[in-house]
Amino acid sequence: MNERTVSTEELKNLLLASGVKPSVQRLNVLRYVIEEMNHPSVDKIYQNLLPQIPTLSKTTVYNTLKQLTEKGVINALNIDGHEIKYDFIEHAHAHFICTSCNQIYDIELDSDIYQMQSIEGHQVFNTQVNFKGICNNCKQKQKEN
Repeated sequence: MNERTVSTEELKNLLLASGVKPSVQRLNVLRYVIEEMNHPSVDKIYQNLLPQIPTLSKTTVYNTLKQLTEKGVINALNIDGHEIKYDFIEHAHAHFICTSCNQIYDIELDSDIYQMQSIEGHQVFNTQVNFKGICNNCKQKQKEN
């Protein structure tokens, strides 16, 4: 995976452009989702940010993620039907989910499907394309065993 680094100024501008007032908590939650690129859950974000922000509450993380999702800054992914994961919307992409290790990978697709605004008269607000299978790492481990 490619690593991303985002400056505090870029984060502030992104939040302000989305109509979200920047705060220490919002900046750090958004930074984590963007830079970690691991489709984190609320619990993972909370656990990783708590040492840096001892006053952080899980409710604040939930509320921040909800607000960023509603403003279209991030996507909420409910791929496995259980735990919601979060993904920064840098550009349209699909997801590959390994059914063995549960890792989620971003997949680039050359398709106009993301540009569709209506399907048979229905208005489209969000498009998510997901593939499930076994990742290369798990395939290799299976071959070795």
